[in-house]
Amino acid sequence: MSIIEIKNLSHRFENGTMGLDNINLSIEKGTLTLIAGRNGSGKTTLLRHLNGLLLPEKGSVLLNHVPVSKNLKRARQMVGMMFQDADSQIVGETVSADVAFGPENLCLDKAEVDIRVNQSLRAVGLENYFDQRPHLLSGGEKRRLAIAGVLAMEPDILVFDEPFSGLDYPGVKQVLEQIVSLHKTGHTILVTTHDIEKIIAHADRLIIMNNGKIIKDGVPDEIVPGSEEFGVREPCLSHMGVRVRSWLD
Repeated sequence: MSIIEIKNLSHRFENGTMGLDNINLSIEKGTLTLIAGRNGSGKTTLLRHLNGLLLPEKGSVLLNHVPVSKNLKRARQMVGMMFQDADSQIVGETVSADVAFGPENLCLDKAEVDIRVNQSLRAVGLENYFDQRPHLLSGGEKRRLAIAGVLAMEPDILVFDEPFSGLDYPGVKQVLEQIVSLHKTGHTILVTTHDIEKIIAHADRLIIMNNGKIIKDGVPDEIVPGSEEFGVREPCLSHMGVRVRSWLD
């Protein structure tokens, strides 16, 4: 069953640049979809249409058959977005206060907010950082905190925009573990990146974008060969004809 349906979606920026050009796409519930392409290919622009941060010039985006534009509040509760700059999503003076921010803005009672905060921090392994100040966290821990803040809103769909950018190897593994764990619990996940090696072993589907269009779409092993033509670095093992292994093995 499709949880996201994108129909004839186009978006042009104020300077006249075409950001998306007639995108048609359906995302099945519970899948992990990888969207790759060079900078400026349209990946982030596409993601921002999923919860109404951008609205289409033409076409529509539907979440469980309801257009995003018809109910922005519903869309923003259904779709949790983690941006490349985790610091931009951190607003609380402590780890727990940051995670509580979203549920509090839903006007939930304190008992429910506390439950969501504790569950979300446990889910990302930050339950021992409850009173820690966020600026003292490492890069990987800040990304996990951003994930916890989104989880506290209980979204059906999780969207990660370049989640591994700027992280060292331990940080990449921390964030990757969270994404894989969330996928196993049934969340629908979309991840954008131009470096697919870190996560492709866990993807159900690979979509490659270029100049605002979908160029390739299918099973990762079939799509990866030739992807470098579109600014996507092919994993070294794939070059040798070997299936890419998980970074978590």
